[in-house]
Order: sequence, then structure tokens, then C-alpha cells
Amino acid sequence: MARISASVFTSHVPAIGVAIDQGKTQEAYWQPLFQGYEYSRQWMRDNRPDVIFLIYNDHATAFSLDLIPTFAIGTGTEYFPADEGWGPRRVPKVVGHPQLASHIAQSVIQQDFDLTIVNQLDVDHGLTVPLSLMCGEQPVDGAWPCPVIPFAVNVVQYPVPSGQRCFNLGRSIRKAVESFDEDLNVQIWGTGGMSHQLQGARAGLINQEWDNCFLDQLVHHPATLAKVPHIDYVREAGSEGIELVMWLIARGAMADVDDPARTPTVKHRFYHVPASNTAVGHLILENG
Repeated sequence: MARISASVFTSHVPAIGVAIDQGKTQEAYWQPLFQGYEYSRQWMRDNRPDVIFLIYNDHATAFSLDLIPTFAIGTGTEYFPADEGWGPRRVPKVVGHPQLASHIAQSVIQQDFDLTIVNQLDVDHGLTVPLSLMCGEQPVDGAWPCPVIPFAVNVVQYPVPSGQRCFNLGRSIRKAVESFDEDLNVQIWGTGGMSHQLQGARAGLINQEWDNCFLDQLVHHPATLAKVPHIDYVREAGSEGIELVMWLIARGAMADVDDPARTPTVKHRFYHVPASNTAVGHLILENG
């Protein structure tokens, strides 16, 4: 059967993609951030999965206020970088895995989670920046290391899903993966966050203490973290800090959630501020 071997958590700041694409990774401002992902890129080379299930939020490119799915799974064969106003990123197209994606959709919907099925989708920085950070720079005519299943979550327009619902969804995704009748090594990635606010009187807010407490709880007490209400995210981590509920989907998919004896191994942890007025957090957990 297929299995989830590891979870990856990372911010997906758009300016990180710009820095990569414009060759600025060694500049004084950006160098400390990219150094924090050097271990991760080597880890990816050593632990290349067969499929990545990547949780992100669309930033009004594939979806707009005309249509806002709470949870949307990409079941197509390929996805192209979106034009977010200054042309698509010059990175490879994303190759999908329709068989596993369709199976997950079937299984999760039968577990009473409503998903929107998306067969055609352009993917923005929310998905491509994590791939660049973890896999390194790739030529536009090249390829990412493995197929990717995009899973978009609405954390832009209220109402957004609760942390508890996201956590429970992660458990259902793991059950779906494990019921797929093919020997696949799957990684699940949760992206977005950490603390940041891009507008209003608190624009530029970063809460390092809250962010690091979140990382601690994500590792050791995820079920407790799942109960944190939306207002806490907004008050402590800024209006865009609500993106962190997406990390709870990936954490809920880890084996220890239902089998406490399988404590995950923390392979890497990194935190850095600022990156374009945003806090960057990163974790790699391997299933016990």
C-alpha cells in the first residue's frame, strides 16, 4: 500500500520566489534565509518521494471571489505556473498524479469531507515557492523531482475552515493514502504563514514568540493546537497568520495522531525574520 513517510512545513512568501528567479539568494538580506533550507534540499535528494501532496492557498489566481472552494484537490495531469500580474514564474510545469489524487478524493469524500474536484488549474507562488525552496532551482524546461498533487484551502475569504477540521481532514487523507493499492512513498507538505499582516494599522506585524510556540505545539501537542480558535491566529499572528491552519492538515496526516507509539522524528527546524515583512518557519518531520 501507499504510505506517508514525512511531512514538510514551510512558508511560501512570494518575494522568496522573486529572489530565486532574479538570482538574489546570496545577497546579504536573503542569504540567511536560503542557508536555512540547505539541509532541506539535501534531505530531499536523499529522501525523494514518489508523490508530494502539497497543501497551499490560492492567491486569487485560479479562484476569485466568484468561486471560493473551501477544499479543492487537483486531479489533473499537469499544472502550469500562474501569471500573478508580472508573468508566470520561469519554473517547470507541475506534473500531477491523477490516479492517487482521484483515489484520495473518493476516499475523503466518503469520509464526509466535501472536496472540490479540479481537473484544470494554474498554480501560484503558494505551491511553486515551496518546491523551489525544497528542490532547488530548476530550468523552466526541466522537471520537479516527482509528481505533485495540489490541494488548495481557502484561508483568504472568511469563513475559513477551523484548525480542528483541518486536523481531522489530515487524518482522513492519511487513511486515503494508505488504502491506495500501489507501493508509493508519499510526502505531505503544509505551507503558508507564519505570522504576518499585509495591510491595515498592524501591517508588518511579526510575533516571534507566538510562532515558535506554534512550532513547539505542532511537534509535541498537535491535537491541542488544533483547538486554537481563529481569533487567536488573527490577534497573535496577524490577518494572514490564519494560513497556519493548513499546517494542521499535514500534521494530522502523521501516524502518531492515531498511534502515539509512532512519535515523529524532527529532522530539521528553522525560523527566520524578516523575509519581506514576513516570518518564515520550516519543519521536516519523519514518521516514527
